[in-house]
Amino acid sequence: MNAVTANRYTDAWRTFFTPLRPRAAIVISAHWYVGGTRVTVQAQPRTVHDFVSSKGALDRFDYPAPGDVALAHRVRDLLAPTPVTLDERWGYDHGAWVVLAHAFPNADVPVIELSLDRTQPPAFHYALTRALDPLRDEGVVLIGSGNIIHNLEIGRGPGSDAPMDWAPRFAADVHRRLERGDHAGLIAYDRLGRDAQLAVPTPDHYLPFLSILGAQRDGERLTTIVDGDRGAYDLGMLSFAIQ
Repeated sequence: MNAVTANRYTDAWRTFFTPLRPRAAIVISAHWYVGGTRVTVQAQPRTVHDFVSSKGALDRFDYPAPGDVALAHRVRDLLAPTPVTLDERWGYDHGAWVVLAHAFPNADVPVIELSLDRTQPPAFHYALTRALDPLRDEGVVLIGSGNIIHNLEIGRGPGSDAPMDWAPRFAADVHRRLERGDHAGLIAYDRLGRDAQLAVPTPDHYLPFLSILGAQRDGERLTTIVDGDRGAYDLGMLSFAIQ
């Protein structure tokens, strides 16, 4: 519902993105988790409603931003020798358009999506985006969309607004590691104990975080755009920028 409602998260996204006018955007979404590395290559990608919903506002939501065929080919070339499939079937899934609706509400910035490869370990996703570094000097912004904490199996108690005890502990651990630049520890999250296992029961929502972290250049600062958790389940809503 973040796509069609206003809250402190969506307000923060709009505030951050409003001064930016990128030539194009590359989105790495938790919801394009497939075998292999793929990139969308349509002139006008479709809006993918990749969820079960009875909320008409979401079922009817359309994000009509153009694609960028030339950029998709450039991404494929930059990522070589990693094989990259030019995908004409996928579009903007809700991991992408929920954020894009606030980042570029006029849908006037061309967007392509880059998939997550479910056959590869976390270190692969961390390293892959390093190859896209030249695009940052060409006016292209890289956006990762997931949740550092994403456990839809364990909810809060009835009527409780407090997160489960493991969620804030894991969030605090992530912050400490970010502050001291412990990227190796964040990549090997599966070795961080029970809190990490509960916070990241599957890798799909965590990997976009590593993809963006891997794009950090020497000397660049990491700033928090908005933080916190939200909803009936434990969802870590940390948003950060590397500049």
